[in-house]
Amino acid sequence: MENYIVSARKYRPKNFDEVVGQKHITDTLENEIKLDKLAQAFLFTGPRGVGKTTCARILAKVINSSGEDDPNKDYSFNIFELDAASNNSVDDIRALIEQVRIPPQTGRYKVYIIDEVHMLSSQAFNAFLKTLEEPPRYAIFILATTEKHKILPTILSRCQVFNFKRISLNDMVNHLKKVAESEGIQFESEALHLIAEKADGGLRDALSLFDMLASFCNGKITYQEAAENLNILDKDFFFKLTDFFLISDIPSSLILLNEILDKGFDTQSVLGGLASHFRNLLVAKDPSTLKLMELSEKHIKMYEEQATKVSAGFILNGLNICFQFETSIKSSYNPAFYTELALMKLCHLQNMIDVSATLEELKKKVMK
Repeated sequence: MENYIVSARKYRPKNFDEVVGQKHITDTLENEIKLDKLAQAFLFTGPRGVGKTTCARILAKVINSSGEDDPNKDYSFNIFELDAASNNSVDDIRALIEQVRIPPQTGRYKVYIIDEVHMLSSQAFNAFLKTLEEPPRYAIFILATTEKHKILPTILSRCQVFNFKRISLNDMVNHLKKVAESEGIQFESEALHLIAEKADGGLRDALSLFDMLASFCNGKITYQEAAENLNILDKDFFFKLTDFFLISDIPSSLILLNEILDKGFDTQSVLGGLASHFRNLLVAKDPSTLKLMELSEKHIKMYEEQATKVSAGFILNGLNICFQFETSIKSSYNPAFYTELALMKLCHLQNMIDVSATLEELKKKVMK
């Protein structure tokens, strides 16, 4: 039986062209290498799972193999990785500094990648300062962190800082499609969008969720099974609830709420999901803001269609109600009751807007 390799490792980029969603960084690094203007200390900062350590490893390989006849030559002896989460003492840094003094036996550079660098103790940071400020010409330091604010200003000032961004939903979905096609896994496009939404900008998280669903769904990832396994409320529920609000159908709204709660979702998921739904409706009302909706084409069309039925006033008042009750249920002993009350108010919202509009018209007529 062959050893299984998770997708996050199997499809880890091997060169800068394969890195997803960080073109502003890969282009800059490639230009620095090409122009021979490479800094000696880098700080890669950004959310988890967006390619910081991957780019560090690629950079380490590229700067050593540059100008070599054999691009596949192994330079692993020139690359040193330190996990600062578990090696954060002064002694660990002193051991690293001792290694820095020895020049490389092969290749041009010795590259030191320090992951989770914010975990270093203050004493370790201070011990590292002098070496970071005046490293030997053959030493390159690449520091990676998810928490830039915890890095000492004296360290930041000695590094060239690269800010990695969250991977966009479309970039993530396109990458998942390539992985699925390579693995021979069938999929529904909406299911991959759901995975990307759940991953919240982290490609590594998206690939982990993809692996889990591929195993569960036995080779075909469907939207319905993805929603159930990722514990995500189907968007159809919110479209149905909004339709009930517009016709003031309180009984149907409460029955649908009960169905949602029976599926194991909490009341905050309902109100939070409704708030997101109203936001998407507001965005869908104007063609110029449609690009702000990172959703599948199917769901964008559904939002465009429902947006024609609701006024901006309804949406904004609906958002206000959701936020008010979402705050209330956090300290409530009976959150389900408050959620039902929120739905009742939302069911009467359109009537209130209509009455207000009628009164405004009468007021204008009287004023004339």
